[in-house]
Parts: sequence; structure tokens; C-alpha cells
Amino acid sequence: MRPRVLVLRALGLGDLLAGVPALRAVRRGFPGHEVVLAAPEALGDVVAAVDAVDTLLPASAPGRAVPVRLPWSGPPPEVAVDLHGKGPSSHLLLERTRAGRLLAFAHPGTPHVVGPRWTADEHERHRWCRLLAWYGAPADPCDLRLPPPEGPSPAPGAVVVHPGAAAAARRWPPERYTAVVRELRRRGHRVVLTGGPGEDALLARIAGAAGLDGADVLAGGLPFRRLAALCAGAAVVVSGDTGVAHVAVAYGAPSVTLFGPVPPYLWGPPPDPRHAVLWRPGPPGDPHARRPDPGLLRIGPDEVLGAALARLDGLPT
Repeated sequence: MRPRVLVLRALGLGDLLAGVPALRAVRRGFPGHEVVLAAPEALGDVVAAVDAVDTLLPASAPGRAVPVRLPWSGPPPEVAVDLHGKGPSSHLLLERTRAGRLLAFAHPGTPHVVGPRWTADEHERHRWCRLLAWYGAPADPCDLRLPPPEGPSPAPGAVVVHPGAAAAARRWPPERYTAVVRELRRRGHRVVLTGGPGEDALLARIAGAAGLDGADVLAGGLPFRRLAALCAGAAVVVSGDTGVAHVAVAYGAPSVTLFGPVPPYLWGPPPDPRHAVLWRPGPPGDPHARRPDPGLLRIGPDEVLGAALARLDGLPT
């Protein structure tokens, strides 16, 4: 049996894709090892698309919490890597596998863990790349692209608009999305709407107001492989700061992402003219608030439309 490296990142879709550069650093740093990723079972197709992971170990918890346990079996991992959080709960969870080494950020709650200092005001990709580099496994935070997805796009060349988000704080008002969709269609562009589970009513509201027919509403939460093909073949992807924005970046699609309350310097795409980042600086907001963030509301439809049209009109792709 090959020696194994256990990596903990039991978070969401965007978190997993933001962790790809660090996962690739693990792969390069431990050649010949089986890389086992502890992540939600629902992300199985996403994990399969990441060329740095061999095996998915199902693990999840509500919100961004640390799982209570890991269903690890067999000999202890040679190395455990904490890409989940700053500790100590995530440290202790991995230590219960009796791993030979633990690569993690230092925390006063686990003083025996020797690692770099956690910095709160740091981009997510850079944070985990810095962790791996500290342990001698250099990582490139811009190494995000995934191999082309299998299968054709369900709407090749369309503008993909994803109006939903897990938290109301990150949901731009539906009437503003409607205005953008209506104008894009008036200019001759095909627009398709996507949404996650439970967002069908939101899509129906926008589609009805913007005059879209049923073929252009991809409701119910697309399976990842279909979503990947859709984004990879899109003319541009317009969304809030949610998982679909990360999918667009992973497959090299032009994108327009509306940020608020979390700033793009913490979660935005790498600098690239293909990716427009819309953000209104202001006081820190609550990412779990039940209303759209005030900064997000300061972004108007004309600005979103202009950013989308700029990418449709020939910015480098």
C-alpha cells in the first residue's frame, strides 16, 4: 500500500476550488503518496475533476464547522495537512488519525504544532499556499485551472447569470439581475439562468420579468459536470461571490463577480482582464446577514451590464 497523505478541507464548492493550488503543492511535495481529501461527499464530482486528489474521504459539518469525526481506516496517514482552518479543533481532529506529521498553522490551543502564524487579513488562496511553502512545498496561488470538462455545454456561447447565493448578504436584488438580463437579450445575447437547490422560485421570478423561456432556465441545481461544461463554454458568467464564480475561473471563462460583504482581496480571482470584480469598499459587513450587504447594494445594473458587455466585446480570453 502506498503511503497516504490526508488533507482536511471539509467546506463548500468555492472553498475546494480555491484550495486547488495548495492541493497541487501537496501532490508535488509528496510524490508517490496517495492524496486523500476529507471533504463533503456531495462534492465527489468536483474532487474527481481536481488532478491532485486520489481519494475522497466523506466528511462534513454544518456551516464552516469542523467535522466531529473522520471515517479513517487502515494504517495512520504518514502526513496530515490542515487546509480547513486555523485550529485547534481541526488540528485535534487530524491528530486522532495518529498521523506521523501534521502540517498546520500554529495555534496557542495546540502549542505542540509548529507552523507558520495565521493571518486573518489574507487572501484564501495565498494563505494555504503560504502554509505549504513554509513546510517546503512551494505553491502558486494562481494555479487554479482545471482540465477541460467532459461533455458539451448545455448552452454554448451563452451569458450565464447565477443570481443566488447561500447567504442573503451576498444576494444582489433580483430586479437588478432582471434589468441586466433584459438588456443583454435586447442586444442579441442568449442568457441562461442557473441556481442552486431551493432557488427555483428566484429563477422563475427573473425569467418571467425578463422574458426568458423554460429552455433558458437551468433550475434545481445542476450536477457539477454539467455546470462545469456550461461555465467552460460560456461567453461570460455573471454572479455574486459564490461557488459558480470559482467554477468560471477554474475553467477560464470570462466573469463578472459582485462582491459584498466579503472583499475580493480575500476571495476574488487572480488579476486577469477576463475577470471583472465589482466591489464598493466600506465598513466590514456580516457575511451571514439576512439582508443584502449595503456595499453590494451600491453596485448598480449599469455597472454590471457594462462589465459584461466589455467581456463580450472582445477583452482577451
